[in-house]
Amino acid sequence: MIMDVRTLKVPGATLHYEVRGTGQLPGGGTTPHAPRKNPVLLLICGSIYDAAGYAELAGLLADRYTVVTYDRRGNSRSPLDGVPEPQRVEDHVDDASRILREVGGGPAHVFGNSAGAIIALGLAARHPEQVRTVVAHEPPLFTLLPDAQHWRSVVHEVKDVYAESGSAAAMARFGALTSGPEGDAAPDAAPQEAEAGPPQEPDAETLEMFARFQKNADVFFPYELSPFVRAPLDEAALRSSGVRIVLVAGEASAGQPAHRAAHVAADRLGTKAETWPGDHGGFGTEAAAFATRLNALFAPAGG
Repeated sequence: MIMDVRTLKVPGATLHYEVRGTGQLPGGGTTPHAPRKNPVLLLICGSIYDAAGYAELAGLLADRYTVVTYDRRGNSRSPLDGVPEPQRVEDHVDDASRILREVGGGPAHVFGNSAGAIIALGLAARHPEQVRTVVAHEPPLFTLLPDAQHWRSVVHEVKDVYAESGSAAAMARFGALTSGPEGDAAPDAAPQEAEAGPPQEPDAETLEMFARFQKNADVFFPYELSPFVRAPLDEAALRSSGVRIVLVAGEASAGQPAHRAAHVAADRLGTKAETWPGDHGGFGTEAAAFATRLNALFAPAGG
């Protein structure tokens, strides 16, 4: 599968993005610059992983869609123009909108996980003309929860741990505080591949990817965590947008705050959250199942 790697200059940053599955040449070959036949599908990351976290899912979908993935501003290969500072969710929403304009191809389907789900919902609210369907997988909209004050305290505690002991300690603490009865998962944990057989020594590409994720934690805790978990749900704009909104919770993350927030958000929008396989990182560990679910959702809308 050909992957076209591109960059896009946006206010305050330069975005790294990747395009797969852009169509067939008249002679039967493929090229990143062929006339596009397939609908666009934008996959939006959570906070510590990047476009590489969607590689398997994107590959499974690229025969039916023009699949676009990207590293969010300040993360991995999408550097900020200046020094890091607290992030604005609106800037991330506008980044997604600019990428869709650059790629073209008409209104897109959008899937977002965790913080990426918040961005996807913001995209439908602020730029509904660019979006057909949004699938929001476990958005950590903690302000919607009945115990929102508790989660504000958790965020402050985790940021204190980060300031005192660094990202590894903060991630461990965050995982412990946000885990439900089914296990341990921080709201923006990177997907892990399931092991089969004896442990394999990671190749250079995998080691580089996880090194990027580790550096991204130094953006997530001081600059992204608070703005994203404080993000509101624009119910009025989403209800009037005309965009199909599907909230999704993982069957293995019951009791965790992002799982609960998905159900509350769905209720606020007059619908019910769907339950999909896996936990907060299910799109990585259950990629084939997610591809099947996404195909089934998008087909009635012309996908």
